[in-house]
This record gives sequence, C-alpha cells and structure tokens, in this order.
Amino acid sequence: MSEPAQLFPMEPTAADAQRAIVEEFAFFGDWSERYQYLIDLGRKLPPFPDALKTEEHRLHGCQSMIWIVASGDAAKLDFAAASDSTIVSGLVFLALRVHSGRPAAEILATNADYIREIGLAQHLSPTRSGGLDALLAFIRDAARQAG
Repeated sequence: MSEPAQLFPMEPTAADAQRAIVEEFAFFGDWSERYQYLIDLGRKLPPFPDALKTEEHRLHGCQSMIWIVASGDAAKLDFAAASDSTIVSGLVFLALRVHSGRPAAEILATNADYIREIGLAQHLSPTRSGGLDALLAFIRDAARQAG
C-alpha cells in the first residue's frame, strides 16, 4: 500500500504560508464569507484513518473532537489531524498549512501571527479559541520533543 500524497507544506516556509493565508482572507468582505472559506478548507484535509480516532490521539481543550498525530523528526515533522466540526477542521487546515512538513526549529520559531492578522481571534467562540490554542500547543510540544 502506498503512502497517501502529502498536502503539506503548500508553501516553502511557514512565513510564506502565513502571508498566503492573510492574503486569501483579505479577499473576503465579511465573516460569513470567511467562515464559509474555513469550512471549505476543512474539507480539503487529507483523510484521517478511523483507526487513529482514539482517545490516545484525541486533543483535549476543545468542545469539538480533534484527533492529531505527529510523525517525523527534527529535520521534518508532519502532522495529520481531523475534527468532527466543519469550522474546526478549517482551523486545523490552517495550522497544518503553517506548521506541517517543516523542521522542528522552524516550527518553534514561528508564531501563529495569521490568527491575529486575519481577525480570527475575535471571531471564535471561547471553546474554539481554546481548541486552537491546544492544537498549536500540541504542534509546538511535538517540535520541542523532536528537536
């Protein structure tokens, strides 16, 4: 059985990914359009095996279910993740777009500035914000452990 095609990284660097995200979200005039775009992005996540949707891989801190696994080493860390929520799946897509497929040092040196720059922070419910924080913390912890 062959490995599934890797979607991430889409851009050469995390900084390039964040710039692209900011530019894409600037295209939309209001938050209903931005939420729809988030939902559309979430649908582009690579399939996540049902066998990995276990308590061991579940991310706590979000009202929705999020499962995430890390693989690789300090030279290149890949993340696979899924959520049972359409909007949270979009948030997962953005986080993986910035961080997955990158060296641990680059992940640790990258702040998720796109969240503030696109105005996402003030448009998420507290539980979604908590889930996004937990997701980013998981990614940073994996990078610290790999580095």
